[in-house]
Amino acid sequence: MPPCCCVPWPPAAAAALVAGTVWALATQVLPAGPAVALEGRLTRHRVRLWREALALARDNAALGVGPGRFGDLGTTAAQSLVPDGRPHSAPLQQAAEQGLPGLALPAAVFCWVLYALWRSPRPTPVVLTAGAALTVLAACAAVGNALSFTAVSVGAGLLAGVATARPLGEGGTGAAAQSRRRRGSLTP
Repeated sequence: MPPCCCVPWPPAAAAALVAGTVWALATQVLPAGPAVALEGRLTRHRVRLWREALALARDNAALGVGPGRFGDLGTTAAQSLVPDGRPHSAPLQQAAEQGLPGLALPAAVFCWVLYALWRSPRPTPVVLTAGAALTVLAACAAVGNALSFTAVSVGAGLLAGVATARPLGEGGTGAAAQSRRRRGSLTP
């Protein structure tokens, strides 16, 4: 029995809500009041980067413009004080640089990790904490460039691995465990 029957859905919905809000702000479909409030908090420069990334994604939906080329093709990125060539939104960067297939892959990985957490044999507090932390990271990546730092990506992978791994002492199902069972060192 999974530790919590609803683990995948609230985090996935929260991450989708943040990414959808970023997308709505970039496409200018939000009503004026919320759009102005969000643009004021997030800065106009960042919103212009998002709009530019969305325009590149629309023009090159199938394959994108190529990894790392947003800074070369975007004019807003070059105008910043410290140009880093990123739109400061992981979903928009993936869509602009690698097209729809590049956008679908990280979304599928996030959903798969949430499913793996749901099926995890770890205690419920570990699973819920990991799910919450990874959801917050997904939200931060939707509005910033959190995933541009190697330590953050590695830490997220480590957290997902620890939270979904089989606890020590369960014997496992791999070839080494089956070999030990045949020799009689483990009971079947």
